[in-house]
Amino acid sequence: MPVLVMKFGGTSVATLDRIRRAAKRVGVEVSKGYDVIVIVSAMSGKTNELVGWVNETSPLYDAREYDAVVSSGENVTAGLMALTLQEMEIPARSWQGWQVPVKTTSAHSSARIEDIPPANIMAKFGEGMKVAVVAGFQGVSPEGRITTLGRGGSDTTAVAFAAAFEAERCDIYTDVDGVYTTDPRVSAKARKLDKIAFEEMLELASLGAKVLQTRSVELAMRYKVKLRVLSSFEEQSDEAGTLVCDEEEIMESNVVSGIAFSRDEAKMTLVSVADRPGIAAAIFTALSEGGVNVDMIVQNIAEEGRTDMTWSCPVDQIKRAEKAMDAAKDTGDINFHELIADTDVAKVSVVGIGMRSHTGVAAKMFQVLSNEGINIKVITTSEIKISVLIDRKYMELAVQALHDAFELDKAA
Repeated sequence: MPVLVMKFGGTSVATLDRIRRAAKRVGVEVSKGYDVIVIVSAMSGKTNELVGWVNETSPLYDAREYDAVVSSGENVTAGLMALTLQEMEIPARSWQGWQVPVKTTSAHSSARIEDIPPANIMAKFGEGMKVAVVAGFQGVSPEGRITTLGRGGSDTTAVAFAAAFEAERCDIYTDVDGVYTTDPRVSAKARKLDKIAFEEMLELASLGAKVLQTRSVELAMRYKVKLRVLSSFEEQSDEAGTLVCDEEEIMESNVVSGIAFSRDEAKMTLVSVADRPGIAAAIFTALSEGGVNVDMIVQNIAEEGRTDMTWSCPVDQIKRAEKAMDAAKDTGDINFHELIADTDVAKVSVVGIGMRSHTGVAAKMFQVLSNEGINIKVITTSEIKISVLIDRKYMELAVQALHDAFELDKAA
């Protein structure tokens, strides 16, 4: 039988009624002749509750016990889903990560999947099981301990299973009905995309679009897993949702496919550092070792052998950056006058595979922002993306203006 992977996020299994609704969707796919692997998240809010209990019990917790506690939320959902399917007379069984087994690294709370042997589940399919309900977000280390994959890890689990079992498709059920040209809460003209290329989705996910976790998109692109993003709360058809697929499967697309944005950005400037070979390496090695996720980088023109270095990073990593730079200054690796953090900024990006073969996208973007009186602080580009850092108060205006300018409300 062909295999289909279906993943249900926390809001989709938040109550027993929603679990029943999800189970009915699984039943529809079983009736089509699929053997189904269902990946479930913890019920909405449960993981936060479990994390809170751990922090309250032991602020400096043992990461192995953290994983043992936090992974239990998915186990509960998997058991309830299997019971619900059994009540519908569908042969189903729940599986925890160690039972599959989902083999991971030993990095507790941020483990990476290394292998998913399909033999155990396939044997049960051969014996008449129609649905394997797998607890997402978790696996087992080489030492035999429970591990977790980090927040959003159930998406990664689902894609990894689709790759391991050569599934026909991986359906991600969530609280939105697909991938939009931008956040509908910011632009009323946002349009749902029928298809989007892996590379575009990866850029959008990394730039702040929260529909899919970045690691899951990377995995899907590597193993050519067809992803479909659907709503758990709306009636479905075969064309529902958004298909994330190879670029070759998209006949026509707009030059720009989407506008992404992130409010939680900071612009940091290291004032008056030596303009010498190796200074950039010293700065960004220190930031990397300090756990700072740097995005945009700009080096100013040098004057009298000194220069300024500017970068952007998430707001919640400012303290890490300050600590890393102070430490580097104390050891004499870097000499600078001061480190300035600007938290009143936002990142806005245009993304599209059509940018590879079309000129003028950057010029148009900059002109649109200029027309709205929006000053650009930092620019970075890639083959299919242009990002700018602007004052945060202009973020929604910028998104709406760019969405209109590139006519994203219209299909190609």
